[in-house]
Amino acid sequence: MTRVVLASTSPARLSLLRAGGIEPQTIAPLVDEDEVTAVGRAQGLITNTSQMVGLLARAKAEAVLHRPEVAGAVIIGCDSSLEFDGESLGKPHLPEVAIDRWKKLRGKSGRLYSGHWVIDNRDPANPIAVGSVSHATVHFANLSDAEIEAYVATGEPLKVAGAFTIDGLGGAFISRIEGDPHTVVGLSLPTLRELMMELGIEYPTLWSKPIG
Repeated sequence: MTRVVLASTSPARLSLLRAGGIEPQTIAPLVDEDEVTAVGRAQGLITNTSQMVGLLARAKAEAVLHRPEVAGAVIIGCDSSLEFDGESLGKPHLPEVAIDRWKKLRGKSGRLYSGHWVIDNRDPANPIAVGSVSHATVHFANLSDAEIEAYVATGEPLKVAGAFTIDGLGGAFISRIEGDPHTVVGLSLPTLRELMMELGIEYPTLWSKPIG
């Protein structure tokens, strides 16, 4: 079995991996996302949402690389953001921001990007890294003001990229998704499998126990 470390405290990503048979150790990466993004833009490394989530995913994975408990493990870093009307929308944090955002999103669509950075640290003297960004188009239902206010009042949309989920209360407010739905949750399992293949790691070795 290949030991997995998830450089994230996202409950949705953890649940997604567990549902897929992977029981990772989770470590908070403690990355200042605003600072990483600002530096990336200043250096010309970020000109769009795809590049931003890719860079942040890398920063999160690398932030835990030198911790002793990740020696011998494969590290997964992720980041997600919704691109809508030319803007990258992360977590709204405040209820008024979430309400305003949903009033703009309702009845329309946006593209959700999830960045992935995987570091093979099984040999700590020679870590190898690969990364990829996946995306999916999300079509939002035409919610009423009352529905928006009720949803935001639950607190769920305040701490998730784009101010919505598909695996929680917000699932009823998504009309359809074009692309891999795992991407919208925040970690694409098909993309993860492809990255593991690049590293020469058999995906089933990530499973903590036989499925079935």
